[in-house]
Amino acid sequence: MYREEYPRPQFCRAKWENLNGEWDFYIDTGRSGRERKLYLPENYVFDKKINVPFCPESKLSGIENVDFMDAVWYRREAVIEKRAGERVKLNIGAADYETFVYVNGKLAGTHKGGYVSFGVDITDFAVDGANEIVVCCEDLARNNTQPCGKQSREYYSHGCDYTRTTGIWQTVWLEYLPEEHIKTFRFYPDPDSCAVDAEIELSCPGKVAAAVTYGGREVGSASVDSTSCCARLHIALSEKHLWEIGRGELYDVVLTFGGDRVGSYFGLRNVTVDGYKFRINGKSVFQRLVLDQGFYPDGVYTAPSDAELEGDILRSLACGFNGARLHQKVFEERFLYHADRLGYIVWGEYPNWGLDHTVPQGIFGVLPEWLEEIDRDFNHPSIIGWCPFNETWDRDGRRQIDDILRDVYLATKAADRTRPCIDTSGNYHVVTDIYDVHNYDQDPAVFASFYADLAEKNEFKEHVDRQRYDGKKPVFISEYGGIRKPEDGREGWGYGDAPKTDDEFFSRLKGLTDAMLGNERICAYCYTQLTDIEQEQNGVYYYDRTPKYDPDRFKAIFGAGKAAIED
Repeated sequence: MYREEYPRPQFCRAKWENLNGEWDFYIDTGRSGRERKLYLPENYVFDKKINVPFCPESKLSGIENVDFMDAVWYRREAVIEKRAGERVKLNIGAADYETFVYVNGKLAGTHKGGYVSFGVDITDFAVDGANEIVVCCEDLARNNTQPCGKQSREYYSHGCDYTRTTGIWQTVWLEYLPEEHIKTFRFYPDPDSCAVDAEIELSCPGKVAAAVTYGGREVGSASVDSTSCCARLHIALSEKHLWEIGRGELYDVVLTFGGDRVGSYFGLRNVTVDGYKFRINGKSVFQRLVLDQGFYPDGVYTAPSDAELEGDILRSLACGFNGARLHQKVFEERFLYHADRLGYIVWGEYPNWGLDHTVPQGIFGVLPEWLEEIDRDFNHPSIIGWCPFNETWDRDGRRQIDDILRDVYLATKAADRTRPCIDTSGNYHVVTDIYDVHNYDQDPAVFASFYADLAEKNEFKEHVDRQRYDGKKPVFISEYGGIRKPEDGREGWGYGDAPKTDDEFFSRLKGLTDAMLGNERICAYCYTQLTDIEQEQNGVYYYDRTPKYDPDRFKAIFGAGKAAIED
């Protein structure tokens, strides 16, 4: 079995069972399986075995079918221990795109969206002992009402689009919980008063308690006998340990409600936009980010191990980056856990590509699951901002629908007032807390000229017919670079002409990067990208994660000195 670790570090219950491993599998090319009732034993047509949680396109799945699969089916037996007063949930870390869960031949639940974790209460459908679990995933990758991120909508990978992911691609597990249980919770850390507030949703009114520890020492507790299903706790902390870049100080929390006991954690930090500065705990910081798309040569969307998730962060840190744009993908919770531990800052993004945002109906393809993502990941201190869209170009002669970007921005701010939101990364801005642009110019002098007069003229020379910088917001160059290594015999592409020598490569990289570090209006950059991906050969590492150069050469540029905007 791959991926045996507990998949949800911020919401831990002791009683669970990992269902990863071998499942029966069937490719439903006509997407007719639900009509044929393939969820019933007498209609089973499963003719393959698949290794969950890897998508069938991947090598690690054992299937390695890279053609379009409009529907796929999974089946396995699970022994369930049913007890009075206890609920049973089937959790799926992510499955692309619309999922139907059947237990013993009956539909137990559904979920629409390919990226966010979900659970189905199967108590009323399960029996004590052996149970038949069948999962159907329908995935219309070429349907422009369905977002697909960087998954190719053509047969072949091409340009910035790569191998697709169909069906289950994160851990599947059973969870046992009491009838009276904790449903969700949010932490609101307050570094100024050295306290944390907790808002806890309960299955019914009752007494809920929280105990906070740091390094094994109890540093705070509170309880309340709530008369509603929403309880609020204020917990004063006796020790102050700030969560900062490079120092992932975490407080552990145990929440108890009747017989339910949930383990979690939080970081004591806040983020603010202050004029042109971005502050964490009141300190101006420069975000030295790398574009991370979360693809793997053998697992596609799914890392082969938990160590590889952490490894990508460590590889980034070794090159002088202090965080990442998690680009066009909702990353799994284990990745965010490692980012939390390591003090690694990230922007949460939604994989909107593939969605037609120039028609009003486009909002239905992003907003529901985007709000699920915010709710799932709200408590991660590593997430310092949200960005629901990327490069919302005009489409088929139709201009962007500004209302969609505005409405999703407003919904984001309503769902989370604690973080800034960029409406769309790159173009075309409608309403945003930080003004970001993408610039892949490869001449350092020309690149610097784009931003040299920001303080005087408040101008950008990018998409000036469609967007305007008001001169009041911090600036984020959220994509740049993408430089290809001098010719090494590999097929693929990078931005602009490849340098002829290694010295030219690093000279160009330093010139581009220094132009931003020295600018008093720029608060962040994001270099493209952490690793090569298939035909896109512009990472600081190869696709197999081996280094192209000594990481210290990158660190001398990306991690050099103090930026002009920092205190």
